[in-house]
Amino acid sequence: MGNVRTIVTISEEDKIWIESYSRTAGISMAEAIRKGIAQLREREEKNIYSKLIEETQGTWTKEDGLEYQEKLRSEWR
Repeated sequence: MGNVRTIVTISEEDKIWIESYSRTAGISMAEAIRKGIAQLREREEKNIYSKLIEETQGTWTKEDGLEYQEKLRSEWR
């Protein structure tokens, strides 16, 4: 998928910071913003996974999950 242009309104303070960061890092402001979005997405996707694990923890109550899994897989042999 190709890139899409968009306009984002940020505070003057954030604009000054992103300009400074970009100069120091030797990248464009657009690249700095893309990197920031990528990091945010990665963090949030991990949070979603962790939340899902937390919410479903303990839902299997029949027997030891690992033993059950091994029993099922032994039937494949």
